[in-house]
Amino acid sequence: MSFWENFWNIFLWFFYVYAFIAFLYALFVVIADIFRDHELNGWLKAVWIVFLAFLPLLGVLVYLIARGKSMTGRMSERARRNQESTDAYIREVAAPSPAEEISKAKALLDAGTISQDEFAKIKSSVLV
Repeated sequence: MSFWENFWNIFLWFFYVYAFIAFLYALFVVIADIFRDHELNGWLKAVWIVFLAFLPLLGVLVYLIARGKSMTGRMSERARRNQESTDAYIREVAAPSPAEEISKAKALLDAGTISQDEFAKIKSSVLV
């Protein structure tokens, strides 16, 4: 066997492995989308799962053609909701409460570090 025949066999093997992994990824994404879709009732979910179980390649292709656009919308909506909840959590945890800010400013005022006008500015900016 020559070097080039061996090289192309290895290349073809890598291509088959890549195609198989891509198919598995698409299959799992479709299955996850089926179960996350609140518009589909239980019977339609069962029909899609049976279709995917018996004809997986054809089932994935048909699902992507029939419901691919709404699948993208659901994924982007879920990503947007996750981002909003993450941002809200970060704002809640990172930002000190107005009472804490005013008490810190009052401590600085009592220590003589800031003036009464600076304390009033801090207090008004926190309460806004």
